[in-house]
Amino acid sequence: MIMGKRPAYTYRDHDRPWTRTASTKTDKAYVKGIRDPIIRSFEIGKMDKKDADIRFDLVVDSDVQIRDEALESARINANKPLESEIGLESYFLQIRTYPHQCLRKHSLASGAGADRVSEGMRKSFGRPSGRAVRANKNQRIMSVWVKDENKALGRKSMKRAGSKIPGGTSVKMERL
Repeated sequence: MIMGKRPAYTYRDHDRPWTRTASTKTDKAYVKGIRDPIIRSFEIGKMDKKDADIRFDLVVDSDVQIRDEALESARINANKPLESEIGLESYFLQIRTYPHQCLRKHSLASGAGADRVSEGMRKSFGRPSGRAVRANKNQRIMSVWVKDENKALGRKSMKRAGSKIPGGTSVKMERL
């Protein structure tokens, strides 16, 4: 049986998670089995940044952890209207963060006798279950460079991407 993603409250805190450290056994400090991030392309579009007139930045409003699945979903959501309406040669989209944070889960036993099995498991390290970006307040998550005539479309694409990012986001515009 395949389980769904864990609830957001298990990962939304921005505190640094408990990390295994071992000065004598350094191989125990290395987290094995972390999968690659889902994001495949961090830069999309063929326009040179120097040719652009405006840059739109997607900025987070609070400290938040963003899973790599959410980042990939935001990238797809931002890229779709740009690619279909103005073509790859008329914009440049860049994801500015990388999901370095390893998310872990320790699945507890349930059913008869679970209390005996799960006892003594405080501060258990858990198995890697995903990756996330630890974003600070006012950090730029992604940016798009467009020409003046595509100003409305650039803002619209960043708004669409912001709907996929947890927490509040805002779009900032900068003339180049």
